[in-house]
Amino acid sequence: MLKQRVITAVVMLIILLPALFYRAALPFLLIAMVLICVAAWEWARLNGYGQAHSVLSGLFCLVLCMASWLMGLLEQSLALLWIAAGACWTLAGAWVLYRGVSAWASHSRPMRLLAGLLALWLAWLAVAQAKSVGVNFLLSILLLVWVADIFAYFAGRAWGGRFRRGKLAPSISPGKSWEGVWGGMIGVIILAFAWQMADRVFATTVPSMFSHMGRHGAWVLLASCLFLAAMSVLGDLFESLVKRSAGVKDSSGLLPGHGGVLDRIDALLPALPLAMMLYSV
Repeated sequence: MLKQRVITAVVMLIILLPALFYRAALPFLLIAMVLICVAAWEWARLNGYGQAHSVLSGLFCLVLCMASWLMGLLEQSLALLWIAAGACWTLAGAWVLYRGVSAWASHSRPMRLLAGLLALWLAWLAVAQAKSVGVNFLLSILLLVWVADIFAYFAGRAWGGRFRRGKLAPSISPGKSWEGVWGGMIGVIILAFAWQMADRVFATTVPSMFSHMGRHGAWVLLASCLFLAAMSVLGDLFESLVKRSAGVKDSSGLLPGHGGVLDRIDALLPALPLAMMLYSV
């Protein structure tokens, strides 16, 4: 399993990194669009749709992304959209987790499908706008989510259950602990201040998200990073809830050792729009 995970991760990096650092945005945006459309296909399957409807869901997401591109939304200021997306993720996401696994199936399938497709479209639009700001800005958002996940994993393995009784969300994801959450947040804080310092030392022309938020003070930077880290956990738990409701372990088997595309981007779905919300306002 570990060998499969490493091989798949290396292949994904070989594809993604050249596109991310390429001078033109086109290759990266196209790859991101393909991943989002595959995730839409997985989302439809998780919510009880057959193969034909799942493929149509992926195509619908493709149409949304292409229409946004052709309408010039990638270059426009979308502060109100990002605020609305942030409010929906924060309030609706917390409400869904509070209601639990059993309540998810009580919502109509079309509503569940549409909510997921809109979340995926917003994530693609956010990553496209972040790429237009600059690679340093987009990479800082991606690394925040990945560092939060990595530190949470190792902190949970080392100290899970030792300092606080009970799991984070035992009915949704029994393996996650509060110690893991705190460990992930500590990792994000270290990353934020180290990256902000690196931006100053190397006099980067495009600020990272950390430097952008740090302009308003250290407390704003700290609060922003903790908020995004917490919302990345919410995104992870949200997908876990949907998978548990569907009775499956992974969103698909497309990425050997990793599950599906949704399993890799679930934490990014709320974090990307919320990062653009903080950048915009």
